[in-house]
Amino acid sequence: MADPSRREFVKGAALGAASMVVPGAAPDPGAAPAQAPTSSDATPSPPVVHASDFMVDVLKTLDVDYAAINPGSAFAGLHAMAHGYAKAAGKPMLVLVHATPGLLHASMALFQAWADRVPVLLIVGHHRNPTGIVNRPHSAQDMGALVRDYVKFDDEATTLERFAESAMRAYRIAMTPPLGPVALVVDSALQDSRIADRAALRIPALTLASPPQGDANAVREAARLLAAAERPLIQAHKIGRTPRAWDLMLELAETLQAPVDVGTYGSWQTFPSWHRFWGTGGPGYTPDVTLGLEVSDMSAAARAARMRGARTISISAEHLFQGSNIHDFGRYADVDLVIAADAETTLPVLIEEIGHAMTAERRRAAEARGARIAAAHKDAQTRAIQEARYGWESSPVSVSRLIAELGEQIKNDDWAIVSGHQFTGDWQRRLLNFDTPYRYNGDCGGFGIGYDTPASVGAALANKGLGRLSIGIVGDGDLNFAPGVLWTAVHHQIPLLLVVHNNRAYHAEVMILQRMAGSRGRGSATSHIGTTLTDPEINHAQLARSYGMYSEGPIIDPKDLAGAYQRALAKVRNGEPALVEVISQPR
Repeated sequence: MADPSRREFVKGAALGAASMVVPGAAPDPGAAPAQAPTSSDATPSPPVVHASDFMVDVLKTLDVDYAAINPGSAFAGLHAMAHGYAKAAGKPMLVLVHATPGLLHASMALFQAWADRVPVLLIVGHHRNPTGIVNRPHSAQDMGALVRDYVKFDDEATTLERFAESAMRAYRIAMTPPLGPVALVVDSALQDSRIADRAALRIPALTLASPPQGDANAVREAARLLAAAERPLIQAHKIGRTPRAWDLMLELAETLQAPVDVGTYGSWQTFPSWHRFWGTGGPGYTPDVTLGLEVSDMSAAARAARMRGARTISISAEHLFQGSNIHDFGRYADVDLVIAADAETTLPVLIEEIGHAMTAERRRAAEARGARIAAAHKDAQTRAIQEARYGWESSPVSVSRLIAELGEQIKNDDWAIVSGHQFTGDWQRRLLNFDTPYRYNGDCGGFGIGYDTPASVGAALANKGLGRLSIGIVGDGDLNFAPGVLWTAVHHQIPLLLVVHNNRAYHAEVMILQRMAGSRGRGSATSHIGTTLTDPEINHAQLARSYGMYSEGPIIDPKDLAGAYQRALAKVRNGEPALVEVISQPR
């Protein structure tokens, strides 16, 4: 990975897209050879300008600070790093891969960025192979076809003018809601060709599209339904595109005095976890109007609402974006009111219209409702604290203690959890106060293993310049997928604390097999086969040390947690990465 300063990336050792994407690419057979001077007093030849130099000039006009590279090949972990970075930074990282092997390695990470609606700018170096030989394994007839079902846009640049326009178009599309990855294929012969007249090539200006706002009449109708509701519920999923959405969500919840349900697996952080309106309203709270904000599948909510005569509303840019072979948009939901627009952009008007529609009587009813919801939230939080004490002294370490001891050590820091859920998310939300939008960087969106560790490194890179303390709570199986990213963190001195939640298994699969075996009356004695990580047991702390990273563990006694966290955090606060491995309960 290259880490030059802002607006000066792809310089120094990495001189251009050609040198990074297709190392050792053959020169353009049609290019004229350079002519040496015939005498010492001959007029010096003008410097040779290659097409790749122009391509770099194009990339420098985009709002991109870093490039993730694995020369000559690629590995998915590197590109999951770009996914995590984009969620923390709010803009893409450039990813450069080598031909067919690089793109195939990157495909899983691209799929997860697609499913999570996260922008990634990918450039694929390609040997177009003008000789006509068709069995060259790094060539492809249509390179973009390998990932076309899970990128928003792909194109192959055949001229420099097309490359410049496609780069601008790709960036704009990646950053237009719903966000997503884009891919550009660049032929090696074009990269290595020479430019006769650099001044004749123009770089277009980059302009971003304004996100679509909901139709005024439809928004007004949604506001009327919500203002008149006795028990409104807000479902908020991938609405936290910018920090502004956080403030708007708070304002919406306060205006309606309504609970905010963020779902089980939070892909994005949309609402503060200790807020009195966090949750579904408490026991017995059955919504009569449900508002879905960037919820990809409202079919269950719509079906339940129909059965009891309730109403549903969906505001989402997903309604403008459903045509892929990848069916990540859920079942068809026959909600009562559909607004095809960016929810974040639409919220200011919706909040204003709700304010107009709220009569004095409705405001009094809303305040009483809000008091009941707040009391239910407080009771739930109190029960969670009590439940956290169960197994406090247990070995392996309870997940609640793993999180609580960490929270005690970072309570005075400006911290950010840069990993995903990893089956510790419920305890994170209960025991850590996610009170700003960057406290939690969210899951991968595609439920794939091998995201959390590299994504944590990418998000920590984005947080490095912001003075935030980055912490990744990752599974042992996840770290085992892409351990090479530890070298990246050490080499580039990216401050990050990795806490390995080591339950010595892919435990979700263990439970699935146990459940299946039980339902078929076969017993669970063999459920460990192919699902546990034992015999031999992996020492992740030792693995980290082999990459030059400070590490502690494996921690088995919970009394050792506080000291291990303190020592590792001292390294991170000093600008280094560190790892603490904890042998823990499954969940």
